[in-house]
Amino acid sequence: MNEGSARIFLVVRNVSTGIALGATLLALIAHQLNIENHLGWQVALAIIALALGIPHGAIDHLISLPTHSWKRLLLFISGYVALAVASGFVIFQWNVFGFQLVVLMSFLHFGFGDASFLAELRQNLGKKARSPSHHFLYALTSGAVPVLLPLTSEQTSTALKEIQPEIINWAGSSGTTIRNLLLILVGLALIYLTLARQWRDALDLASLLLLALIAPPLVAFAVYFGCWHAARHTARLTSLLPTSNKWAQSGKSLRAYVAAIIPGIPALIGACALALVFALKWNQDLSKTYLWILLVIVWALTVPHMLATARFDRKFLAQLNN
Repeated sequence: MNEGSARIFLVVRNVSTGIALGATLLALIAHQLNIENHLGWQVALAIIALALGIPHGAIDHLISLPTHSWKRLLLFISGYVALAVASGFVIFQWNVFGFQLVVLMSFLHFGFGDASFLAELRQNLGKKARSPSHHFLYALTSGAVPVLLPLTSEQTSTALKEIQPEIINWAGSSGTTIRNLLLILVGLALIYLTLARQWRDALDLASLLLLALIAPPLVAFAVYFGCWHAARHTARLTSLLPTSNKWAQSGKSLRAYVAAIIPGIPALIGACALALVFALKWNQDLSKTYLWILLVIVWALTVPHMLATARFDRKFLAQLNN
């Protein structure tokens, strides 16, 4: 049992679930006040949430290169940046195709990342690992819900029309089918988790489902990305970064968590500044243009980040199931 890491994981899990439920409640209040379709508060909340999520994916070089070779570090960073730039170019040039590719990669990355987080939590608590089928079912549903449900909502067209109309029909005529099949799958997953008495996992999945169904799509995704996925990924980094791990083992949970965030702050500043430069250059509605560009930057950075972390998730889950 790893008490220091377990404490961080438990707090982050509870906070992320609480924020998801809080955002859902906020959406219900907005509905009662008849302001749920006003993009002003949605864009503001989305920008804040997206910004919170950027640092977690900016320190892959610290965990992907176990040696201190400057040549390897330079090669890794160069390749990482080049892939991000290429991804951003594809999304800008071919909005629909690039968006479809990002959607597919994102829900797999999110889902297996969350499953790995819960598996690592159980390991830190000294508990027996779940079965491979449990990991797969939870990963598939927990990743698809915050991505595909908001994107197949009727409200999405309204938001995309203001932000980037070219990707409104990203799913073609299959949007309703995708949504219905996913709802059936999530229903089966919740039944399975309930029968297996995995109450906490069921609460997580139910919280994601409520957020995706009730909150405006833009808010639902941004809150998930910044306050759930990024928060849980950062918790996992505390076990991989020496400084964070040292604070965690000494019972300094907050210091450990902050130490895992600080290395990613330059990327946050750079991404926000770059988005502002492009938005001002286009000389359009700053709030809407800025949000779209920031989303593209986040997606572009997510592509190499997904590839860098996929091997850790795969290796960790395979190790647990052996």
